[in-house]
Amino acid sequence: MREVMVISMMKKCAKSNLTALLHALSVYAPLYLPVNGNGKDTRAKYTRYEDGMVYSTDLNTVRSAKDFFFPQTENLVNFKVEGKNIEIIDPRTEEEDFILFGVRACDFKSFDVLDRVFLSEPVDSYYASRRAHGIIFTMACTRPAETCFCTTFGINPAEPAGDVSCYMTEADLYLDAKTERGEAILAKLEDLLTDTDSTDIKTVEDQKTCIASRMEKLPLAALSTEKFGGDKLDTLFDDPRWESLSEACLACGTCTYVCPTCQCYDIKDFNTGHGVCRFRYWDSCMYSEFTKMSAGQPRLTQMQRFRQRFMHKLVYYPANNDGLFSCVGCGRCLASCPISMNIVKVMKTFSEEVSDNGSK
Repeated sequence: MREVMVISMMKKCAKSNLTALLHALSVYAPLYLPVNGNGKDTRAKYTRYEDGMVYSTDLNTVRSAKDFFFPQTENLVNFKVEGKNIEIIDPRTEEEDFILFGVRACDFKSFDVLDRVFLSEPVDSYYASRRAHGIIFTMACTRPAETCFCTTFGINPAEPAGDVSCYMTEADLYLDAKTERGEAILAKLEDLLTDTDSTDIKTVEDQKTCIASRMEKLPLAALSTEKFGGDKLDTLFDDPRWESLSEACLACGTCTYVCPTCQCYDIKDFNTGHGVCRFRYWDSCMYSEFTKMSAGQPRLTQMQRFRQRFMHKLVYYPANNDGLFSCVGCGRCLASCPISMNIVKVMKTFSEEVSDNGSK
């Protein structure tokens, strides 16, 4: 994980100057931000900024910011073959900083989950390089959705971390530098920013209070992790309820592809005709061929694969990572699953008490 020095230096930019601010950021480094699509699909997606683009205030992007550090497909190495000579070519080109603007608190927390996987020894140098170059502007969630449950996992949507934390009101954008990198980039925007006073601080604090109040009223506000954690393996693994929960699952993998913390991948070689391209791509524990080897498939049934996904999120990962759950409550799987089977239903089911005769 990248070590940063936490500081605080709040500035203000009038909303009327937001376009100028985004332009200035894009001049400093390539800028990516949520932008609504055109045509039938108007959902927000991270897009490289071009002048004239409008920042989307939608709560969640279709896909998370994970893509910038752990992309869906990426070349790892190329082999150029000429007769008996083989040249090994490193295809990486990430050499410049880039800015992610508008990252929500849940997505920022997902980087912690991924860091513990890819930055542990042996370090994944591809991921590490991107993390080192990424500058992150987070955005507080003023209007959380009914599918949100980040507070279940200790995430505060009113206190997003990052290099710069942002708060947007009807009139202004407040920018609070949290790291030295954040302070440095705000210093380059001084012509567009003004200092804040006690009135501004109260405005931001009032917004935080409002966000907390809204989170308490959401349908999933009472969702609890009490029945889960690294010490619950023996209790949950052989529970018969996995069978009924998994029956409706289509094994489509949609939940894993929209999830900001899923990190499964496979590696394959592609013959280009004059060499070999080795690449990796996202995989899913929900697929029947996931981890399939010459000896066969270690999880033969859909129930076993279904159980694996949620046990990893709620038991295996926290067992190996100081109690940290591998879910950030972003709600994307709730919105995307075609049969409405998701981690919330799993958690609610196992939170219900079951009598000795098996009834609830």
